[in-house]
Amino acid sequence: MATWRSPVYWGLLLLLMWVGVCSSVCVEVPSETEAVQGNNMTLLCISCMQREEVYAITNVEWYYQPLDGNRSLIFEYTEGKPREVTSPFKGRLQWNGSKDMQDVSLVLHNVTVADSGQFFCNVNRTLHFEAHQHSTASHVKIELTVKRIKGHDFTSKLSEIMMYILLAFLTLWLLVEIVYCYRKISKAEEVTQESVTDYLAIPSENKESCPVPVEDQ
Repeated sequence: MATWRSPVYWGLLLLLMWVGVCSSVCVEVPSETEAVQGNNMTLLCISCMQREEVYAITNVEWYYQPLDGNRSLIFEYTEGKPREVTSPFKGRLQWNGSKDMQDVSLVLHNVTVADSGQFFCNVNRTLHFEAHQHSTASHVKIELTVKRIKGHDFTSKLSEIMMYILLAFLTLWLLVEIVYCYRKISKAEEVTQESVTDYLAIPSENKESCPVPVEDQ
């Protein structure tokens, strides 16, 4: 099962974006099935049209079935308009479909643990040809699991703490080095200044036989 962090998921997503830009081909990418409480979740439902040049009317119905309950309608797209029906999700669902009605996804806001269950995306499409009409139907099932925290949350927190500790240590070490170098330079300047002062204090007739002491490097 591909998660949003896995290379497989990103590869499929990039493939979908590339196809959308470079051609009119539609790729049916599976939806994510795991979410974290408090985040938003995209319920991805893509139903490709085989004959895009044909005029079509598309109707979409989204159903939800809890782990221990019955299936019920939560959202629908009919007569060219999205409509949110009365359900436990009312006020948290956002239509995320495309203009060509091949992507009929929903965004579920502020996911809770109680949202775990099965989501069903039913797409009914009527193709209008010159002599007849043809109806097609497609169905997508998403088994959503909502977690209270990310499974790798402890590891990421520990890594973040270690990073801050290392950063603090490096900062302290750099400050110690700066102070040490500054004091060393200041001491060298003081020794040089004292040597020059002592040299200037020597009578001129004795300066030729008294070279200015130079500090060993």
